Amino acid sequence: MRSIRVFSALALFSFLLPAQDLKEFEKKVTEFTLANGLHFIVAERHEAPVVSFHTYVNVGSVDDPSGQTGLAHMFEHMAFKGTDTIGTRDWPAEKKALDDIETAYDKLQAERNKGPKADEVQLTYLESQVKVMIDRAQAFVKPNEYTRVLEENGAAGLNASTETDATQYFYSLPSNRVELWFLMESQRFLHPVYREFYKERDVVMEENRMRVDSSPQGKLLQTFTGTAFMAHPYRNPAGGWPSDTSNLRRGEAEAFFAKYYVPSNMVIAIVGDVDPAEAKRLAEKYFGPMPARPRPPAVVTQEPPQAGAKQAEVASPSQPLLVLGYKRPDQYDKDDPVLDVIQLILSGGRTGLMYRDLVQEKRLSLAAEAVSTYPGGKYPNLFVFFLVPSMGHTTSENLKALDDLLARFESKPPDAEELARAKTQARAEVIRRLANNAGLADLLANAYMNYGDWRKLFTQLDDLNKVTAADVQRVATRYFATGSRTVSYLVPGAGPMPAANRRSR
Repeated sequence: MRSIRVFSALALFSFLLPAQDLKEFEKKVTEFTLANGLHFIVAERHEAPVVSFHTYVNVGSVDDPSGQTGLAHMFEHMAFKGTDTIGTRDWPAEKKALDDIETAYDKLQAERNKGPKADEVQLTYLESQVKVMIDRAQAFVKPNEYTRVLEENGAAGLNASTETDATQYFYSLPSNRVELWFLMESQRFLHPVYREFYKERDVVMEENRMRVDSSPQGKLLQTFTGTAFMAHPYRNPAGGWPSDTSNLRRGEAEAFFAKYYVPSNMVIAIVGDVDPAEAKRLAEKYFGPMPARPRPPAVVTQEPPQAGAKQAEVASPSQPLLVLGYKRPDQYDKDDPVLDVIQLILSGGRTGLMYRDLVQEKRLSLAAEAVSTYPGGKYPNLFVFFLVPSMGHTTSENLKALDDLLARFESKPPDAEELARAKTQARAEVIRRLANNAGLADLLANAYMNYGDWRKLFTQLDDLNKVTAADVQRVATRYFATGSRTVSYLVPGAGPMPAANRRSR
């Protein structure tokens, strides 16, 4: 996980440039919105003949329909499968073969829906028929053709990611291949093909087995999140619950795409050696045909107030681990920049209070880290602490030591040096990300979609500059309260962990 999330980085970037430099930067940025609602941000950097592209879709695992968790993640796996002209040996025949899979699957599902009255022999036969149809469709696939075309034309950093709040697609190309990007990217949104859908569904299932079932740390984190959130879909894993994922259907994916992959729910940032006028012409030519559709609604489920501290454990013979989270507001709250500063004071590398106290001085922990926003920022979430006990020490000792540290932190505001150090570290992290076209494209797209204006990169300057030591103390006291926290830990065997000596309020 990134210790400094994108949105806090956006705020902190404001330290880099004064107001007059925003005006200079604006001269290099061109924005336009197509008639269908798709927004483009183009930033010119002509130092090298390279262009980075970043497509941000405002949909993530938090938007997965009930019973269909993992659906948003499936599109990351579908991203480079091609279109009706790329990746197929014979599209009409392949399309029929794909439809035949669904027909066979419908029959299987109908038999499964009979529940205890289902015929086991018939189920076995229908399952074999589905596999036969999947194999037939596979014969028409030209594997990896989409990526091959791009890589043969110099694509670098070709990837996609599914997060709690967003799905993103990104890579870079030589500047003389800009039109190729417009063609390839637009076609997968205009003519999506759910090629190898069930094969990739199996891949997602295997990922879950590797990252959760075979990983005590992954299992603990999933248990922690599911315990902390009772109602809000932040409780669902990004890859989906296995029982949901294993039953996802192509038709559900098509409906999901039609609802969320709409032009007004997307933004594209282009950074590098590019001509804005040409980019606009190409955008209208290739993305203009995308039909305008209503922007999907936001999640309406709200997490109810937490009535008291929560606790969960995962038995494992592996290294003990403690995960502790406190409820906090969303990224739009006035306390958001203060919480980011708190994270850096507590967990800013070897100068952070947690490292100095728990790792260096008391030697209770092998590692100690804080993350100000988890698992996403669009909705109320968690401020999380991770502690790995050192040899001979327990999660109970670590929890008590963290409680004592937080009690001292709340009782006394940070000194000027600590506050300044945290802000300096944040600036350095953002400068690192802005040093390349891909990093800037990421920041521009994220800022626009989350705040409505890429200038938030600069205008959050005041918010960070206004964070005072008194703010840090006030916010820490407000949110680090026992009644709003969840504790999860790995233990060598079953049994409750002794209660820590944490005061209540």
